[in-house]
Amino acid sequence: MILTQRYSVVNRVIYIVVLSCLSAGLCGAFYRAQEKQAAKTPINSSGSPSGAELYNKHCAVCHGIDMKGTGPVPDPYRTPPDLTTLARRHRGKFPADYVSKVLQNGVLLPAHGPAQMPVWGTEFEASDRLDRIQVTKRITALTNYIKSVQQK
Repeated sequence: MILTQRYSVVNRVIYIVVLSCLSAGLCGAFYRAQEKQAAKTPINSSGSPSGAELYNKHCAVCHGIDMKGTGPVPDPYRTPPDLTTLARRHRGKFPADYVSKVLQNGVLLPAHGPAQMPVWGTEFEASDRLDRIQVTKRITALTNYIKSVQQK
């Protein structure tokens, strides 16, 4: 009987040691996977997100990754415009001032209509607790990114 109890205690100790080693191995693998993912993410030296990062985070949900207004649009909203053709629709010149104003202030809406475009100036200021200079930098980065993808 004493022999079987010792055998049982030894089995438990071995079981605990094996589980501990497996847990440590899994934690190490998870940590290495996180390091690899962090290495893939570009680091912006200025500390503020790039125009592409801002677009992907805030705009792509409606305008689509391709900027052609292909994002999912729930009722009662209308399909967002194709942002790659802004210059073409404005006689070949990208309307940077207009785009910046829309990003900063939203757009004028018909009476009693739902908001179509978020007011990013206010949104960045409130949700990310940014000052006016930081908001302006974000609006400029977004505007420049949209300008960089214009179709010729």
